[in-house]
Amino acid sequence: MNTRQLGQGLEVSAMGLGCMGLSFGYGPAVDTAQGIDLIRAAFERGITFFDTAEAYGQGANEALLGEAVAPFRDEVVLATKFGFRGGVASAGLDSRPTNIRAVTEASLKHLRTDRIDLLYQHRVDPDVPMEDVAGTVRDLVAEGKVRHFGLSEAGVDSIRRAHAVQPVAALQSEYSMWWREPEDAILPLCEELGIGFVPFSPLGKGFLTGAIDAATVFADGDFRNVVPRFSAEARDANQAFVDVLAAIARELEATPAQVALAWLLAQKPWIVPIPGTTKRHRLDENVAAASLVLGEAERSRLTQVLAAIEVHGARYPAALAALTGR
Repeated sequence: MNTRQLGQGLEVSAMGLGCMGLSFGYGPAVDTAQGIDLIRAAFERGITFFDTAEAYGQGANEALLGEAVAPFRDEVVLATKFGFRGGVASAGLDSRPTNIRAVTEASLKHLRTDRIDLLYQHRVDPDVPMEDVAGTVRDLVAEGKVRHFGLSEAGVDSIRRAHAVQPVAALQSEYSMWWREPEDAILPLCEELGIGFVPFSPLGKGFLTGAIDAATVFADGDFRNVVPRFSAEARDANQAFVDVLAAIARELEATPAQVALAWLLAQKPWIVPIPGTTKRHRLDENVAAASLVLGEAERSRLTQVLAAIEVHGARYPAALAALTGR
């Protein structure tokens, strides 16, 4: 797999692996052996960029990732996040310097490593000045415990304030064919400041694969059960979106997921999506998307077609939406 550069010279595979779903968010966690097998299979296929967070099972996902990459730790880039009280998103935000340090020390232990390659603030904390957050990470960088600083779902003002204190290597936010808000102000800012962009949910939380329809029943514990965009009514209305994507994919002799990922990769050379999966065949499908090249004419056609389709339903319930974009 080719590599790409995020900000500050951070080189990673052109596509990463989002590890959250192995432990958290999409129903029951996979067993440890299955999770380790999938992560190592990703590495064998050229993926060197792995994403986790304290909040994904209160360290459980970090521990899984740490065990999986232990044999080749120095060949991969590990990204994790701080920012929720006690590592629980529903408990509220906590980016106080003391908590950042405590979470970093715990993450180092979970990941079985002496440094975190990319440490993100998971969500902007309005009660802690961004200068204090960035300053704490700057100190951790100086101490050798962290290599690069990142932000997640941050807004323009927060990004500028953080970058002025400690250069931001990457911004991680949702971005896909059916959530294009970052194109308005965030991507231009990243280009201006030399910050890489890491789209999470690049396959629309699975919807862009075409494997989900109005009749799909999500498992207990799957957070899509509370996402307005995934109500049965919204899924039925949004099927037209997937139908168009599937038709274009057939023309390109690819799958809808591969076209959706290739479209993201074609937007900017410093965009690195991190699709997640628990299934080996989906991993292979996603990896193959890195070799699917969309020409300018194909990208323009996709953009025009997709812009004409209305997406139904909010991407987050109100409580989660309140934590994004500051």
